[in-house]
Amino acid sequence: MENNMAFTIPAWVPEGAQRYLAHTETGRSIRDIARSAGCHASTILRQIRRIEMRRDDPLVDAALQSLAETHFSASECADGPASGSENAAEEEFENEALRVLRRLSETGSVLAVAEEMDKAVVVRDTGNAGATRTAVVECRIAQALALKDWITCDNPGRISRYRISAAGRSALSHLIAKAENKARAGTDFGFAEAQSSFQGKPSGGSAERVKRIRYSAAESPLIALSRRRDRDGKPFLDDSLVSAGERLREDFELAQIGPQVSQNWDRFLTTGGRSSFDSESHGGKGASDAKDRVARALSDLGPGLSDVALRCCCYLEGLELAEKRMGWSARSGKIVLRIALQRLKRHYQEQAERDRMIG
Repeated sequence: MENNMAFTIPAWVPEGAQRYLAHTETGRSIRDIARSAGCHASTILRQIRRIEMRRDDPLVDAALQSLAETHFSASECADGPASGSENAAEEEFENEALRVLRRLSETGSVLAVAEEMDKAVVVRDTGNAGATRTAVVECRIAQALALKDWITCDNPGRISRYRISAAGRSALSHLIAKAENKARAGTDFGFAEAQSSFQGKPSGGSAERVKRIRYSAAESPLIALSRRRDRDGKPFLDDSLVSAGERLREDFELAQIGPQVSQNWDRFLTTGGRSSFDSESHGGKGASDAKDRVARALSDLGPGLSDVALRCCCYLEGLELAEKRMGWSARSGKIVLRIALQRLKRHYQEQAERDRMIG
């Protein structure tokens, strides 16, 4: 934000949008803003014009309107937000941006936003006119992503569909690297652990298990396998099996909200001890419920099947690496993974039937 502005805007707001709001909401002249920024007035003019042209995008327009109402009032000028809350808001935005951009980077995924709705959804095309919902997004987060030009919409309408942009993919790589660095330093225990290495100490003294896991942020192994065909021309993994794996992954990511969680999941690997898992040891109620669901699912799968499900569905480890780590023969992992997903699908069906009978 420019040094002589009396109003405070969140740090995530792009520089061009900050200067646009300073001009339109406070009445500051373009030359005055240029002097504060140490650049030519024509540079500020181009930035302001570009933001004005982008107001045809409903999310961009809503984001600017919300910022104007929230951060350019008399009370905001007088008091201003506390720095601690501002840092917390920045961290929350980065966590949500990481979650949403990861989903949008998957092949065939779009962010669907309906008019006058307070939430948006990420859906992925599964072929044959089918689609799977992979994430729910607060509209304020979607607005921020659009304002930062991390998502774009070619044809806004009653239901606007946004795709991740080149800038969004670059931002995703940056956010992943930042989260991994925090996890490596032991200062962050949030969603970063879902894509970092096995953080816990190895129970069997093996150094192999604590190496960092690298994977492509473009899509999960399940999506890649779902595009393969068997001898009959049918998908190797049908939609129901992919959905079962995505459900486990979603609960796993929700479980990461609590601190020091990821070290517990290694207990479900073949070399670990399952009896000492304590799903209530860390985190809040929402994270605890998710951990319970993951624990029940992995326990139901049993040794071997839980290994491949945890590695491929949750840690997003590629099949070749999973086969190598578990000592399996080449190309056997996809068969075991399909069996695990079939068992996982049955587990969720039994859970739904049990819940229905209790209700």
